[in-house]
Amino acid sequence: MLSAALAVTAVNALFVGGASAVGKPAASGGRVAAWAPAMTIGGPNFNDQTLRMVAHSSVAGSSLRIHLSNLRGSTALTVGAVGVAAQADRATAVAGSQHPVTFAGRASTTIAAGAEEVSDPIPMTVTADQNVLVSIFLPQATSSATWHSDAFDTSYLSGPGDHTADVGDGDYLAATTSWYYLSGLDVLPSAARGTVVAFGDSITDGYNTPAGAYRRWPDDLARRLAGVRPMGVVDAGIGGNRVLTDVPNIWQGVSAEKRFAHDALGRAGVKDVILLEGINDIGNNAGPQGAPLTAQDLIAGYQDLIRQAHTAGVRMIGGTLLPDKGNGYYSDAAESVRQAVNSWIRTAGAFDGVVDFEKAVADPADPAALNPAYDSGDHLHPNEAGMQALADAVDLTLLR
Repeated sequence: MLSAALAVTAVNALFVGGASAVGKPAASGGRVAAWAPAMTIGGPNFNDQTLRMVAHSSVAGSSLRIHLSNLRGSTALTVGAVGVAAQADRATAVAGSQHPVTFAGRASTTIAAGAEEVSDPIPMTVTADQNVLVSIFLPQATSSATWHSDAFDTSYLSGPGDHTADVGDGDYLAATTSWYYLSGLDVLPSAARGTVVAFGDSITDGYNTPAGAYRRWPDDLARRLAGVRPMGVVDAGIGGNRVLTDVPNIWQGVSAEKRFAHDALGRAGVKDVILLEGINDIGNNAGPQGAPLTAQDLIAGYQDLIRQAHTAGVRMIGGTLLPDKGNGYYSDAAESVRQAVNSWIRTAGAFDGVVDFEKAVADPADPAALNPAYDSGDHLHPNEAGMQALADAVDLTLLR
Protein backbone atom coordinates (compact mmCIF):
# COMPACT_ATOMS: atom_id res chain seq x y z
CA MET A 1 0.00 0.00 0.00
CA LEU A 2 1.10 3.58 -0.59
CA SER A 3 2.17 5.55 2.46
CA ALA A 4 2.38 9.27 3.16
CA ALA A 5 4.46 11.37 0.77
CA LEU A 6 8.21 10.81 0.98
CA ALA A 7 10.14 13.99 1.63
CA VAL A 8 12.38 14.98 -1.26
CA THR A 9 14.70 17.96 -1.30
CA ALA A 10 14.30 20.54 -4.05
CA VAL A 11 17.40 22.48 -4.98
CA ASN A 12 18.16 25.17 -7.47
CA ALA A 13 20.02 24.16 -10.62
CA LEU A 14 22.08 26.09 -13.12
CA PHE A 15 19.73 27.77 -15.57
CA VAL A 16 19.79 26.17 -19.00
CA GLY A 17 18.38 28.56 -21.57
CA GLY A 18 15.59 28.30 -24.10
CA ALA A 19 15.73 27.10 -27.67
CA SER A 20 19.53 27.05 -27.83
CA ALA A 21 19.62 24.18 -25.35
CA VAL A 22 17.09 21.85 -26.88
CA GLY A 23 19.06 20.27 -29.73
CA LYS A 24 17.32 18.69 -32.66
CA PRO A 25 13.75 17.46 -32.20
CA ALA A 26 13.23 13.82 -33.11
CA ALA A 27 11.90 13.19 -36.63
CA SER A 28 8.18 12.40 -36.43
CA GLY A 29 8.04 9.69 -39.13
CA GLY A 30 4.25 9.94 -39.30
CA ARG A 31 3.98 9.93 -35.53
CA VAL A 32 1.83 12.18 -33.37
CA ALA A 33 2.44 13.37 -29.84
CA ALA A 34 -0.07 11.72 -27.53
CA TRP A 35 1.09 13.41 -24.32
CA ALA A 36 3.93 15.84 -23.61
CA PRO A 37 4.10 18.20 -20.62
CA ALA A 38 6.34 21.26 -20.69
CA MET A 39 9.36 20.78 -18.42
CA THR A 40 11.12 23.27 -16.17
CA ILE A 41 14.09 23.61 -13.85
CA GLY A 42 14.23 23.11 -10.10
CA GLY A 43 12.86 19.67 -9.24
CA PRO A 44 13.95 17.44 -6.35
CA ASN A 45 16.86 15.01 -6.11
CA PHE A 46 16.61 11.21 -6.26
CA ASN A 47 18.96 8.34 -5.46
CA ASP A 48 18.50 4.59 -6.09
CA GLN A 49 14.76 4.99 -6.63
CA THR A 50 12.16 4.13 -9.22
CA LEU A 51 9.67 6.79 -10.27
CA ARG A 52 6.34 5.51 -11.61
CA MET A 53 4.35 8.17 -13.45
CA VAL A 54 1.12 8.32 -15.42
CA ALA A 55 1.02 9.43 -19.06
CA HIS A 56 -2.56 10.01 -20.20
CA SER A 57 -2.75 9.33 -23.93
CA SER A 58 -4.91 11.76 -25.89
CA VAL A 59 -5.10 9.56 -28.97
CA ALA A 60 -5.13 5.91 -30.06
CA GLY A 61 -2.01 4.42 -31.56
CA SER A 62 0.74 1.82 -31.46
CA SER A 63 4.53 1.52 -31.41
CA LEU A 64 4.90 3.89 -28.47
CA ARG A 65 8.01 5.95 -27.83
CA ILE A 66 8.93 7.49 -24.49
CA HIS A 67 10.73 10.85 -24.26
CA LEU A 68 13.07 11.52 -21.35
CA SER A 69 14.40 14.99 -20.61
CA ASN A 70 17.45 16.32 -18.84
CA LEU A 71 16.86 19.61 -20.60
CA ARG A 72 17.09 21.74 -17.47
CA GLY A 73 19.65 19.60 -15.66
CA SER A 74 23.16 20.71 -14.76
CA THR A 75 24.75 17.24 -14.67
CA ALA A 76 24.41 14.05 -16.72
CA LEU A 77 21.44 11.81 -15.82
CA THR A 78 21.95 8.04 -15.56
CA VAL A 79 18.81 5.99 -16.23
CA GLY A 80 19.18 2.36 -15.17
CA ALA A 81 15.95 0.96 -16.60
CA VAL A 82 12.57 2.06 -17.93
CA GLY A 83 9.34 0.09 -18.17
CA VAL A 84 5.84 0.82 -19.43
CA ALA A 85 2.51 -0.84 -18.73
CA ALA A 86 -1.18 -0.16 -18.83
CA GLN A 87 -2.46 1.26 -15.54
CA ALA A 88 -4.86 -0.87 -13.54
CA ASP A 89 -5.16 1.37 -10.47
CA ARG A 90 -2.78 3.93 -8.99
CA ALA A 91 0.73 2.41 -9.18
CA THR A 92 -0.55 -1.06 -10.07
CA ALA A 93 -0.06 -2.28 -13.63
CA VAL A 94 -2.36 -4.48 -15.67
CA ALA A 95 -0.80 -7.95 -15.42
CA GLY A 96 0.81 -9.00 -18.68
CA SER A 97 0.87 -5.46 -20.12
CA GLN A 98 4.44 -4.65 -19.13
CA HIS A 99 7.18 -3.84 -21.62
CA PRO A 100 10.84 -3.04 -20.99
CA VAL A 101 12.03 0.07 -22.81
CA THR A 102 15.31 0.38 -24.68
CA PHE A 103 17.33 3.28 -26.02
CA ALA A 104 19.34 2.41 -29.15
CA GLY A 105 18.99 -1.20 -28.08
CA ARG A 106 20.22 -0.63 -24.52
CA ALA A 107 18.20 -0.99 -21.33
CA SER A 108 20.12 1.84 -19.65
CA THR A 109 21.19 5.23 -20.90
CA THR A 110 22.95 8.40 -19.83
CA ILE A 111 21.46 11.74 -20.88
CA ALA A 112 23.79 14.74 -20.97
CA ALA A 113 22.87 17.97 -19.22
CA GLY A 114 20.68 20.03 -21.55
CA ALA A 115 19.75 16.99 -23.67
CA GLU A 116 16.78 14.70 -24.25
CA GLU A 117 16.43 11.13 -25.45
CA VAL A 118 13.73 9.21 -27.28
CA SER A 119 13.24 5.48 -26.74
CA ASP A 120 13.10 2.75 -29.32
CA PRO A 121 9.54 1.90 -30.42
CA ILE A 122 7.67 -0.19 -27.85
CA PRO A 123 5.34 -2.97 -29.14
CA MET A 124 2.29 -1.70 -27.31
CA THR A 125 -1.01 -0.10 -28.30
CA VAL A 126 -3.04 2.53 -26.49
CA THR A 127 -6.52 3.89 -26.87
CA ALA A 128 -7.54 7.51 -26.57
CA ASP A 129 -8.08 8.54 -22.93
CA GLN A 130 -5.96 5.62 -21.66
CA ASN A 131 -3.42 5.80 -18.84
CA VAL A 132 0.07 4.37 -19.28
CA LEU A 133 2.41 3.80 -16.34
CA VAL A 134 6.01 4.76 -17.08
CA SER A 135 8.58 3.61 -14.53
CA ILE A 136 12.11 5.07 -14.47
CA PHE A 137 14.89 3.66 -12.31
CA LEU A 138 17.52 6.19 -11.24
CA PRO A 139 20.44 4.18 -9.79
CA GLN A 140 22.67 7.12 -8.87
CA ALA A 141 22.21 10.36 -6.99
CA THR A 142 20.76 13.01 -9.28
CA SER A 143 20.97 16.76 -9.28
CA SER A 144 17.87 18.94 -9.37
CA ALA A 145 15.36 17.25 -11.65
CA THR A 146 13.94 18.49 -14.91
CA TRP A 147 10.26 18.30 -14.01
CA HIS A 148 6.70 19.51 -14.39
CA SER A 149 5.74 20.69 -10.94
CA ASP A 150 1.94 20.90 -11.16
CA ALA A 151 0.91 17.67 -12.83
CA PHE A 152 -2.62 17.49 -11.40
CA ASP A 153 -1.97 13.78 -11.52
CA THR A 154 -0.34 11.32 -9.11
CA SER A 155 3.19 9.96 -9.43
CA TYR A 156 4.68 7.26 -7.24
CA LEU A 157 8.16 6.96 -5.68
CA SER A 158 9.66 3.63 -4.64
CA GLY A 159 11.99 2.57 -1.90
CA PRO A 160 15.52 1.60 -2.93
CA GLY A 161 16.11 -0.35 -6.11
CA ASP A 162 14.80 -1.10 -9.57
CA HIS A 163 11.05 -1.61 -9.47
CA THR A 164 10.32 -0.88 -13.11
CA ALA A 165 9.00 -4.42 -13.71
CA ASP A 166 6.80 -4.57 -10.59
CA VAL A 167 3.14 -5.27 -11.26
CA GLY A 168 1.92 -4.26 -7.83
CA ASP A 169 2.47 -1.10 -5.83
CA GLY A 170 3.94 -2.62 -2.66
CA ASP A 171 7.38 -1.10 -3.15
CA TYR A 172 6.01 2.32 -4.12
CA LEU A 173 6.05 4.07 -0.77
CA ALA A 174 5.15 7.65 -1.58
CA ALA A 175 2.98 9.76 -3.84
CA THR A 176 3.58 13.20 -5.35
CA THR A 177 1.78 15.45 -7.82
CA SER A 178 4.64 16.17 -10.26
CA TRP A 179 6.25 14.50 -13.28
CA TYR A 180 10.03 14.03 -13.32
CA TYR A 181 12.19 13.60 -16.43
CA LEU A 182 9.27 12.09 -18.39
CA SER A 183 8.55 14.59 -21.15
CA GLY A 184 6.57 12.83 -23.81
CA LEU A 185 4.75 9.89 -25.32
CA ASP A 186 4.31 9.63 -29.09
CA VAL A 187 2.62 6.96 -31.19
CA LEU A 188 1.95 5.78 -34.70
CA PRO A 189 -1.69 6.90 -34.81
CA SER A 190 -4.62 4.64 -35.58
CA ALA A 191 -6.58 7.48 -37.17
CA ALA A 192 -5.20 10.85 -36.03
CA ARG A 193 -3.74 13.05 -38.74
CA GLY A 194 -1.64 15.34 -36.58
CA THR A 195 -1.11 17.05 -33.26
CA VAL A 196 -2.57 20.22 -31.78
CA VAL A 197 -0.63 21.89 -28.97
CA ALA A 198 -2.52 23.81 -26.28
CA PHE A 199 0.05 26.37 -25.18
CA GLY A 200 -0.40 28.52 -22.11
CA ASP A 201 -0.21 29.03 -18.37
CA SER A 202 -2.00 27.60 -15.32
CA ILE A 203 -5.41 27.82 -16.99
CA THR A 204 -4.18 25.40 -19.66
CA ASP A 205 -2.11 23.43 -17.11
CA GLY A 206 -5.32 22.64 -15.24
CA TYR A 207 -4.99 24.57 -11.99
CA ASN A 208 -7.85 23.86 -9.56
CA THR A 209 -8.96 20.75 -11.45
CA PRO A 210 -8.99 17.44 -9.53
CA ALA A 211 -5.85 15.30 -9.67
CA GLY A 212 -6.15 12.36 -12.02
CA ALA A 213 -9.52 13.46 -13.42
CA TYR A 214 -8.16 14.75 -16.76
CA ARG A 215 -10.59 17.65 -16.86
CA ARG A 216 -8.25 20.33 -18.17
CA TRP A 217 -9.60 22.04 -21.27
CA PRO A 218 -7.03 20.30 -23.54
CA ASP A 219 -8.24 16.92 -22.18
CA ASP A 220 -11.82 17.93 -22.96
CA LEU A 221 -10.76 19.07 -26.42
CA ALA A 222 -9.08 15.70 -27.06
CA ARG A 223 -12.30 13.91 -26.20
CA ARG A 224 -14.27 16.16 -28.55
CA LEU A 225 -11.81 15.51 -31.35
CA ALA A 226 -11.75 11.76 -30.79
CA GLY A 227 -15.34 11.41 -31.88
CA VAL A 228 -15.13 13.33 -35.14
CA ARG A 229 -11.58 14.15 -36.28
CA PRO A 230 -8.95 12.57 -34.03
CA MET A 231 -5.77 14.50 -33.27
CA GLY A 232 -3.11 14.16 -30.65
CA VAL A 233 -3.53 16.93 -28.08
CA VAL A 234 -0.53 18.15 -26.08
CA ASP A 235 -0.95 20.29 -22.98
CA ALA A 236 2.01 22.71 -22.92
CA GLY A 237 0.71 24.80 -20.04
CA ILE A 238 2.92 25.88 -17.14
CA GLY A 239 1.45 27.52 -14.06
CA GLY A 240 2.61 31.13 -13.70
CA ASN A 241 4.24 31.23 -17.14
CA ARG A 242 4.46 34.52 -19.06
CA VAL A 243 4.76 35.39 -22.74
CA LEU A 244 7.51 38.00 -22.51
CA THR A 245 9.61 37.43 -19.41
CA ASP A 246 11.00 34.59 -17.32
CA VAL A 247 9.30 34.04 -13.98
CA PRO A 248 11.37 34.49 -10.79
CA ASN A 249 9.94 31.19 -9.51
CA ILE A 250 12.11 28.94 -11.67
CA TRP A 251 9.65 26.03 -11.77
CA GLN A 252 7.19 28.27 -13.60
CA GLY A 253 9.41 28.33 -16.64
CA VAL A 254 11.26 30.51 -19.06
CA SER A 255 9.14 32.84 -21.17
CA ALA A 256 6.80 31.57 -23.85
CA GLU A 257 8.99 33.22 -26.47
CA LYS A 258 11.97 31.15 -25.29
CA ARG A 259 10.22 27.83 -24.82
CA PHE A 260 7.83 27.90 -27.77
CA ALA A 261 10.18 26.28 -30.31
CA HIS A 262 10.69 23.29 -28.04
CA ASP A 263 7.40 22.93 -26.18
CA ALA A 264 5.11 23.56 -29.15
CA LEU A 265 6.93 23.31 -32.47
CA GLY A 266 9.13 20.39 -31.42
CA ARG A 267 6.22 17.99 -30.89
CA ALA A 268 5.73 15.06 -33.24
CA GLY A 269 3.14 15.76 -35.93
CA VAL A 270 2.31 19.29 -34.77
CA LYS A 271 0.02 21.12 -37.16
CA ASP A 272 -1.80 23.63 -34.96
CA VAL A 273 -1.11 25.60 -31.79
CA ILE A 274 -3.87 27.15 -29.68
CA LEU A 275 -2.39 29.99 -27.64
CA LEU A 276 -3.99 31.09 -24.36
CA GLU A 277 -1.38 33.07 -22.45
CA GLY A 278 -0.72 36.61 -21.27
CA ILE A 279 -2.79 37.06 -18.12
CA ASN A 280 0.33 36.58 -15.94
CA ASP A 281 2.15 39.29 -17.91
CA ILE A 282 -0.80 41.63 -17.34
CA GLY A 283 -1.47 40.70 -13.72
CA ASN A 284 2.19 41.22 -12.78
CA ASN A 285 2.55 44.33 -14.98
CA ALA A 286 5.63 42.57 -16.35
CA GLY A 287 6.88 44.39 -19.41
CA PRO A 288 10.26 43.88 -21.10
CA GLN A 289 13.37 44.83 -19.08
CA GLY A 290 11.26 45.48 -16.00
CA ALA A 291 9.19 48.24 -17.59
CA PRO A 292 5.42 48.50 -17.05
CA LEU A 293 3.51 46.34 -19.52
CA THR A 294 1.61 47.85 -22.44
CA ALA A 295 -0.85 46.13 -24.73
CA GLN A 296 1.59 46.65 -27.60
CA ASP A 297 4.29 44.79 -25.67
CA LEU A 298 2.10 41.73 -25.37
CA ILE A 299 0.95 42.02 -28.98
CA ALA A 300 4.59 42.11 -30.09
CA GLY A 301 5.15 38.88 -28.14
CA TYR A 302 2.22 37.24 -29.92
CA GLN A 303 3.58 38.39 -33.25
CA ASP A 304 6.91 36.76 -32.43
CA LEU A 305 5.19 33.45 -31.59
CA ILE A 306 3.14 33.66 -34.79
CA ARG A 307 6.34 34.19 -36.81
CA GLN A 308 7.96 31.20 -35.15
CA ALA A 309 4.96 29.01 -35.90
CA HIS A 310 4.59 30.11 -39.51
CA THR A 311 8.29 29.62 -40.19
CA ALA A 312 7.80 26.02 -39.06
CA GLY A 313 4.68 25.60 -41.23
CA VAL A 314 2.38 25.43 -38.19
CA ARG A 315 -0.96 27.22 -37.89
CA MET A 316 -1.39 29.57 -34.95
CA ILE A 317 -4.80 30.01 -33.34
CA GLY A 318 -5.22 32.82 -30.82
CA GLY A 319 -7.35 32.56 -27.72
CA THR A 320 -8.79 35.64 -26.03
CA LEU A 321 -7.75 36.17 -22.41
CA LEU A 322 -10.23 35.23 -19.72
CA PRO A 323 -11.85 37.79 -17.39
CA ASP A 324 -10.43 37.99 -13.86
CA LYS A 325 -12.39 40.61 -11.93
CA GLY A 326 -12.29 39.76 -8.23
CA ASN A 327 -8.82 38.25 -8.44
CA GLY A 328 -5.75 40.09 -7.16
CA TYR A 329 -4.58 40.50 -10.76
CA TYR A 330 -7.50 42.79 -11.54
CA SER A 331 -7.27 46.58 -11.72
CA ASP A 332 -8.76 49.16 -14.04
CA ALA A 333 -5.38 49.58 -15.74
CA ALA A 334 -4.86 45.83 -16.15
CA GLU A 335 -8.39 45.44 -17.49
CA SER A 336 -7.72 48.12 -20.08
CA VAL A 337 -4.66 46.20 -21.31
CA ARG A 338 -6.59 42.91 -21.40
CA GLN A 339 -9.42 44.45 -23.41
CA ALA A 340 -7.01 46.03 -25.89
CA VAL A 341 -5.16 42.75 -26.34
CA ASN A 342 -8.39 40.80 -26.82
CA SER A 343 -9.61 43.31 -29.37
CA TRP A 344 -6.38 42.86 -31.33
CA ILE A 345 -6.63 39.05 -31.17
CA ARG A 346 -10.17 39.17 -32.54
CA THR A 347 -9.72 41.80 -35.26
CA ALA A 348 -6.11 42.08 -36.43
CA GLY A 349 -6.13 38.98 -38.61
CA ALA A 350 -2.65 38.03 -37.43
CA PHE A 351 -3.69 34.60 -36.17
CA ASP A 352 -4.87 31.84 -38.50
CA GLY A 353 -8.00 31.56 -36.41
CA VAL A 354 -9.45 32.80 -33.13
CA VAL A 355 -11.12 31.06 -30.19
CA ASP A 356 -13.13 33.49 -28.09
CA PHE A 357 -12.42 31.92 -24.73
CA GLU A 358 -13.41 35.14 -22.93
CA LYS A 359 -16.91 35.08 -24.39
CA ALA A 360 -17.30 31.40 -23.50
CA VAL A 361 -16.81 31.89 -19.75
CA ALA A 362 -17.59 35.55 -19.00
CA ASP A 363 -20.39 36.51 -16.63
CA PRO A 364 -23.24 37.87 -18.79
CA ALA A 365 -24.08 40.30 -15.99
CA ASP A 366 -20.47 41.49 -15.59
CA PRO A 367 -18.25 40.53 -18.56
CA ALA A 368 -15.08 41.58 -16.70
CA ALA A 369 -15.64 38.59 -14.36
CA LEU A 370 -15.90 34.84 -14.80
CA ASN A 371 -19.39 33.40 -14.92
CA PRO A 372 -20.00 32.11 -11.36
CA ALA A 373 -21.01 28.76 -12.84
CA TYR A 374 -17.51 28.44 -14.30
CA ASP A 375 -15.45 29.96 -11.47
CA SER A 376 -13.25 27.61 -9.42
CA GLY A 377 -13.38 30.14 -6.60
CA ASP A 378 -10.34 32.33 -7.23
CA HIS A 379 -12.04 34.37 -10.00
CA LEU A 380 -9.19 33.49 -12.39
CA HIS A 381 -9.18 29.74 -13.05
CA PRO A 382 -12.21 27.94 -14.46
CA ASN A 383 -13.69 24.92 -12.68
CA GLU A 384 -14.44 21.65 -14.48
CA ALA A 385 -17.55 23.08 -16.14
CA GLY A 386 -15.55 26.12 -17.19
CA MET A 387 -12.80 23.94 -18.65
CA GLN A 388 -15.41 22.11 -20.70
CA ALA A 389 -16.81 25.46 -21.87
CA LEU A 390 -13.33 26.47 -23.07
CA ALA A 391 -12.95 23.22 -24.99
CA ASP A 392 -16.43 23.58 -26.46
CA ALA A 393 -15.53 27.09 -27.71
CA VAL A 394 -12.95 25.66 -30.14
CA ASP A 395 -14.31 25.43 -33.69
CA LEU A 396 -12.92 22.03 -34.70
CA THR A 397 -12.81 23.09 -38.35
CA LEU A 398 -9.99 25.49 -37.43
CA LEU A 399 -7.75 22.46 -36.88
CA ARG A 400 -6.04 20.76 -39.78
